[in-house]
Amino acid sequence: MDKLQLKMCDIQGRLFERSGANGYDSATFIKVFMTGDVAKGLDSKFNRLQWAGEEYLLAEVVDTSKLTKGGTVFDKEVLYWAGYLYRFWHFATGEDSKAIYRQAPAETMSRNWLIFHTLAPEVAIEDLKEIYRQRNG
Repeated sequence: MDKLQLKMCDIQGRLFERSGANGYDSATFIKVFMTGDVAKGLDSKFNRLQWAGEEYLLAEVVDTSKLTKGGTVFDKEVLYWAGYLYRFWHFATGEDSKAIYRQAPAETMSRNWLIFHTLAPEVAIEDLKEIYRQRNG
């Protein structure tokens, strides 16, 4: 993982954290983001969004999805970790955000944060993939 990729992981973590600070329902925000055009742009080899900060990315998600405030907000540590790990997962495996979200939706990330956030990202990803395999045969 190079420095630019790690920086993008950090920005996505801060984006998720900012979504909570702004009062967006965490499960809804994560689903909208991971299955939407902003994440798709970040998944590509080159996209203008890869140079944007978390404030701009949040505005893009909200503007393109008509996301509204209210609902259940995850702890900021959970949000940061989920955002960071999802982007790390993309760089580590090449899978796109939709495929990653299908394997580890917001509820799975929230439920497993307490143990998995202490693991190396590669190990957490493998464990999340194993949970998905066990649930889906």
